[in-house]
Amino acid sequence: MSPLTRVARRRAAGLLGAMAAVVATWTVAAPAAQADDMRSRQWYLDAMKADELWKVATGKGVTVAVIDTGVDSTVSELRGKVLPGRNFYDAAGGPGRVDDRDTDRHGTNMAIAIAGSGAGGGVKGIAPGATILPIRANSFAAFGPGPLIKGVRYAADNGARVINVSGGGPARGADIREWQGAVDYALSKGALVFAASGNAGVETNGDYPAVLPGVVAVGALDTKGKVAKFSEYGPHLALAAPGVEMPGRCREDKAKYCAFEGTSHATAIASGTAALIWSAHPDWTGNQVLRVMMETAGHNGPVPSKYIGYGSVRPAQVLLEGKGNPGAPDVNPLLAAQKASATPATPQTSPSPDNTGASGSDQAEDTGRAAGSDDSGFPLWAIAASAVAVVAVIGLVVAAGVRRRASTDA
Repeated sequence: MSPLTRVARRRAAGLLGAMAAVVATWTVAAPAAQADDMRSRQWYLDAMKADELWKVATGKGVTVAVIDTGVDSTVSELRGKVLPGRNFYDAAGGPGRVDDRDTDRHGTNMAIAIAGSGAGGGVKGIAPGATILPIRANSFAAFGPGPLIKGVRYAADNGARVINVSGGGPARGADIREWQGAVDYALSKGALVFAASGNAGVETNGDYPAVLPGVVAVGALDTKGKVAKFSEYGPHLALAAPGVEMPGRCREDKAKYCAFEGTSHATAIASGTAALIWSAHPDWTGNQVLRVMMETAGHNGPVPSKYIGYGSVRPAQVLLEGKGNPGAPDVNPLLAAQKASATPATPQTSPSPDNTGASGSDQAEDTGRAAGSDDSGFPLWAIAASAVAVVAVIGLVVAAGVRRRASTDA
């Protein structure tokens, strides 16, 4: 693939990517036969021991900003959970109402995945007690990153402790500086910024804000705990979370439910996990919440991995097992790790010596592993004994990559 083709592909993935194009690339299944079947379809809640987690914390007292296509507060799962928000983009190109303007359902589904109550037999969020601050900024293709950048600053100024960004794309020059300035501002306010890594299934270093220092870039895992085939990756990846077969409101008919996939949903789960932990430890700073998330993340192989970062989110390790050292309140663990990795030194290891579980596969480092399960309910991967098998699988991965590139260039 020529450099020009790679750049064009990345730009297309960014412009259409982690917000609007995530919807376009999701596999939409037939609506559920009955709304009251939604909880049984939320496989990841069982894997994360959600029912037990909610006896300890629900996310109450934590505001999560959803910077997306808007949030419809009239759906049953979100009634009474959505604050007045801000619209930095509408069809007329100016600010307007953000409530019930989400014709795309994307932002609404992110809010439901984070804080849905499950009312009416609907979808229940990982942090059902959290509050949602809706910010509509789905205008990247038309107006660039400006609305999203404004959204991050607005969220930081209006009480959001967790900021969930499901959109983004390429940036250069002044835009990158503005993006970094907004992220730094949010961090200075004590917030955490989570962003979707993207759905092009390729390695990338040009999708903003996910690639920015300080942003918690999130990749997606499938139902077996393996990296989803569409999940973008790179050295900036921080965490991974479930992002396949995720139930949500259908785009065409909000009264029905469809199955979705994408790194956006994975980001929502990671954001909700942060809210869950924070509500149990309200005296912690964002740095401390993030540190225990990184320390208790499920992983196997070298850490961080460019496919799953520090691993998959495992709130049960923190809330049920009491694991994870919050550490220094004023030191951002992700920035510290990124700074350390930029300096030639010994390979980085897990932030916690007892963090040996895995809930996702690293496509390069985890080749040739067999299934098992850890105490969080996510699948584990054990190292295969045969080096021959490893080489064979790597060969298949390389061959598949060649075929994929050939198909893309055709």
